[in-house]
Amino acid sequence: MARVTEQAPKSAEPARWVVGITGASGAIYGITLCRQLLAAGFHLHLVITDAGWRVLKEELGWDAARRVECLNTAFDSALSENRMTYHPLNDIGASIASGSFRCAGMVIIPCSMGSLSAIANGASTNLLTRAADVMLKEGRPLLLVPRETPLHAIHLENMLKLARLGVRMIPAMPAFYNGPQSIEDIVSFLVGKVMDSMGIEHNLYKRWGQSNG
Repeated sequence: MARVTEQAPKSAEPARWVVGITGASGAIYGITLCRQLLAAGFHLHLVITDAGWRVLKEELGWDAARRVECLNTAFDSALSENRMTYHPLNDIGASIASGSFRCAGMVIIPCSMGSLSAIANGASTNLLTRAADVMLKEGRPLLLVPRETPLHAIHLENMLKLARLGVRMIPAMPAFYNGPQSIEDIVSFLVGKVMDSMGIEHNLYKRWGQSNG
């Protein structure tokens, strides 16, 4: 008779998310999501494209020449305290480039049409698109927050192609039924919708039918 050995129970999915920020307008969406994930206790693996750094400079006043300092300032020393890992865009040998690296999934927020096109066509030309390709091949959650207007047929076809592969499309389209009073409220709504799709609890916006109490 074959010997039956006990197997150790499977461990829970690592509390790690990969976040990508690209050169689309709306860098504040990505920064806000990162802050929320860190506050919720997740370890964050962050990759930012060169165009993403340019947008951070233009929209939020970040100094792209002092990247580590900017990240530590924005995220309360999470980088130096090892609560967050920053991966340079060209580090194709980084942990997140391998399917053996376990994580809960990846969000690209905001996602430019260029990055979206590369992912849709399997062009792993940098660490961000390679990490997204890993999510697809490993069957892990991949969420994209495209930010562009107007959209032409190629944009739409690329989104449809990815959606049919199970990629979650969450375009940066804020709602107004919750009565936003500030830009922060608008940003919080969109980030909250992203976290809903990630399955993470939050209180970033008032839901439809939710009382004020």
